[in-house]
Amino acid sequence: MADNFRVIFAGLADSVDIKTACTNLATKLKTSDEKVALFFKGKPLFAPSNKDKALKQAKLLASLGIKSKLQAVSNAIQNSSAPAANNQRDERIFDALDYITSSLIHLEEKLDELEQRLPEAQLKAPDENVDEWQDDDLMLDENLAPPKKRSNLLLYSLIATATILLVVLAVFLIFPDLFSF
Repeated sequence: MADNFRVIFAGLADSVDIKTACTNLATKLKTSDEKVALFFKGKPLFAPSNKDKALKQAKLLASLGIKSKLQAVSNAIQNSSAPAANNQRDERIFDALDYITSSLIHLEEKLDELEQRLPEAQLKAPDENVDEWQDDDLMLDENLAPPKKRSNLLLYSLIATATILLVVLAVFLIFPDLFSF
């Protein structure tokens, strides 16, 4: 029983040549031209998927002038080919990494375009505002009052108590017979 389908290349529309189809598909899918060229030679471009997803993939290819057909892939064949599945998984991971890298490159290009569009005055303005805080008077408009003096009575009483306890301990250690009951 075929649960999954794979989209395979069947041909090109009359008005489309292979180079423009390859370039358009690579741009649309954001993948390399080499992988698309391998698709035109019979290697699958998409992983096996359910029928709805495979039909959407075929519709995408048809919108670019590429004829395709669905090929049923049985689960038994997929499960028996573990190394092939691992290779496909690795390829999908590399495709995802390639997509992420290309997306980052596109974002960097967009950022460069935006920086070029900014007027020169706006680019220099942040540099001029950096040292503004040094021109302020550090906000010392209020008079600072000296801290209130605290009574040292508590400190002195703690020191006296500790001293008395140390003397009692010293006497107890020196004359142990004095305190025998």
